[in-house]
Amino acid sequence: MSEPTGASEELAELRARVAELELRNRELTVPADGAGKGRSGGGRGVIALVLILVSVLLAPIAVLGIWARTQLVDTDRFVETFAPLAEQPEVQALVTDQVTQGIEDNVDIDALVSDLFAGAGDLGLPPRAMAALPLLEGPAAAGMRELTRSAVEQLVASPQFAVLWEGALRQTHIRTVAVIQGDPNRLVALAEDGTLTVELGPVIEGAKQALVEQGFGFAERIPAIERSIPVVASDSLVTVRTVYQVAVAVGYWLPWIVLALLVVGVLAARDRAHALAWAGGGLAVSLLVLAGVLGIGKQYYAGAVSPSIMPTATAQVIFDQLTQILSAGVLALVVLSLFVAIGGWLSSSYRPARVIRGAADSGFTSVRATADRRGLGTGNVGRVVDRWRSALVAATIGLGVFALFQTRPITVGGVVTIVLIVLVGLVVIELVRRPATADDDEPEAGDAEAPSESAAL
Repeated sequence: MSEPTGASEELAELRARVAELELRNRELTVPADGAGKGRSGGGRGVIALVLILVSVLLAPIAVLGIWARTQLVDTDRFVETFAPLAEQPEVQALVTDQVTQGIEDNVDIDALVSDLFAGAGDLGLPPRAMAALPLLEGPAAAGMRELTRSAVEQLVASPQFAVLWEGALRQTHIRTVAVIQGDPNRLVALAEDGTLTVELGPVIEGAKQALVEQGFGFAERIPAIERSIPVVASDSLVTVRTVYQVAVAVGYWLPWIVLALLVVGVLAARDRAHALAWAGGGLAVSLLVLAGVLGIGKQYYAGAVSPSIMPTATAQVIFDQLTQILSAGVLALVVLSLFVAIGGWLSSSYRPARVIRGAADSGFTSVRATADRRGLGTGNVGRVVDRWRSALVAATIGLGVFALFQTRPITVGGVVTIVLIVLVGLVVIELVRRPATADDDEPEAGDAEAPSESAAL
């Protein structure tokens, strides 16, 4: 005869409480060879601490490696990262200044105007007109410069500039990779101070065509001009080269190595729940330090390239665009680390965590009982799920971690989405599983003594 549902719930809660007490008793019991095992446990604790600490310290480097691999190594991603700069007013103003100055430096506008007025003097103009011509040369030259600048501004503000800008970025990336790699077959000359720059050749050529189309014949005399704006100053080149080398060598594998060290460290710990909580907190702190370093780097970058090379506001806009994905990824990983720390704490032996777990277990037990009363039981499937509960939980979390590491670029939204999916999976496991009841464990007549022996133990 089966027991009432209320009695089954009380029995299940009692068994869970007994199992928890037995676990705590085993943790507090000192074995006969306590000295030797104490040393062994202490050694495991040291190993776990070292592995977790190394993983925490390597995590920022792994993040930089991922960013460098996706941003610096991949030309398409590099262009995608910097393309939005074409719509930034600060960058448009800088490009306008540089292109206009490049044209004026390579085309002698004053000489062109002087030749034009000299030709006009051969037309046999009246004496008064001839006397006024020299007075008009200065305003004419200034007007030509203003018209040139106006044409460049219109080009930079037009949709055509975005296409020209992407072409310039692609050319720049090829050059940058060649410089960082130190490839003698592809290496191009840097500026004397070693600054890496975005080449404006395609933009200047576009401005030349625009001027010609507007009827400015002098624009046909504009030669091929080498003009650029800086992206990375020479002081930062060593850092960029280092990051690039890390990306090429271990940019793909280092995140997995960090994850493996973290997992082994947690498994080696005597109290895995506490180790997981501390590991998650350590990762969050480590990544927050990296975020702080990015903030300092922004000020350093702005000071290194401005105001002698470009305005501070423009330098900050370029740096923000360069590190936008990196900053978002760091923030997302901080959120993930906090989730890990919270999960470890909830699994720990702290009294508040035990209370929360007990309330959750009671809630799931009540839901399962209600579903069974309404004919929504899971039967044998539920018992199989309960038997393999630990493996299913581990597999669900493992798949979530794998999906997270395959997400490029990683974002806060992506982290929250994957965590929610994993939590839903864990909830489904709890709702589907059906723990063994007294009816399932009821012994045969010949085994009547077995329960009493177990209870005595």
